[in-house]
Order: sequence, then structure tokens, then C-alpha cells
Amino acid sequence: MAVAHYTAEDLPEIEPVLLDLYDRIYAEEKAGDPFFSMEAFTGRLHRQAAAPRWGCALGEVDGRPVGYAYGFARTADYRWGGLIETEPGADLAETDSRTFAFCEIMVLPESRGTGIAHTLHEELLSHRPEERVHLLVEEDHPRVRALYERWGYTKMGIIQHPGSPRYVSMLRPVAL
Repeated sequence: MAVAHYTAEDLPEIEPVLLDLYDRIYAEEKAGDPFFSMEAFTGRLHRQAAAPRWGCALGEVDGRPVGYAYGFARTADYRWGGLIETEPGADLAETDSRTFAFCEIMVLPESRGTGIAHTLHEELLSHRPEERVHLLVEEDHPRVRALYERWGYTKMGIIQHPGSPRYVSMLRPVAL
């Protein structure tokens, strides 16, 4: 698989590819839940790409896009909004270089189980200067949570934003 790295300045170039993949990957979810609609996702993508140090890893196999991962750097003034439960000892302090917010990782269904998601994850993190990485996994997706635990993540709490599912909030060091 070939992996290309992009920044927010590249979003106009890659946005059609990201939206096409999202449309194909989330076909069922977007039909039944407004949170997963194309409009809602596009809004989140634009807000997240406007955040500091947004980065994206886009994977292709035989010249065909199969998945992507992206996120941005948290800032010192970030507050953990939506956090409704916290694990004992969870360290919520932020600096401008402490935490990378891993927003999305998506792989086409026919390409899952091949290591593409892990490769995209590690490739994206290999270009990050932050100390740790934070991601969310839907609470009702225990298999995905178990996958992230195998990748070194641990639970730090539960987050729910208005109109969103409940998420398990997970952290790990950027470099293992």
C-alpha cells in the first residue's frame, strides 16, 4: 500500500476522495442517524482541518484509495468537553504539543482485516511531534475498542457530545 501525507493546505485537493470514501464506508449509518450524515461529517472535517497541525494519511492500493486517517494537535486551552466519566488518575492537562486528537480512521469494507487500518494509524503517528494520542471509539463497538487496546490504547473516560453516540475516550503514547 502507498501512503501519502497531507496537511490542511491540501484539503481542497483530497476532500473529494475523503468524502467519497466516507460515503461508501458509512452508507448504513448515514441513512439512519443524522450524526453520520454527509453534511454533518463534512462540517466536522472542515472544523477539524481548521485546527492546529491537522494531518492526514491517505492509503492507496494499485492506485485506488482504500482508506485514510486524520487528526490535529490539541491546544493548551483545550477543555475535555463532553467528558462524563473519568478513569482514576486520568491526566487532562494540555499544552500546545502534548496531545494529538486522532479524529478518523476509515477503511473500505472489502479492505478490512488486511492491516491497512494499522498501517494508516502508525504512518500518521510517525509524522507527529506530540507526546500522546487521543481517540474515541463508540461505546457499543467492543471489538473496535479491543483492537485499539492491542495497539496500546487505554481507557481514560467516557465522552458524549450533544447529538453524538457515547464514546470510550482512549489514550496512548505517540511512540510505543
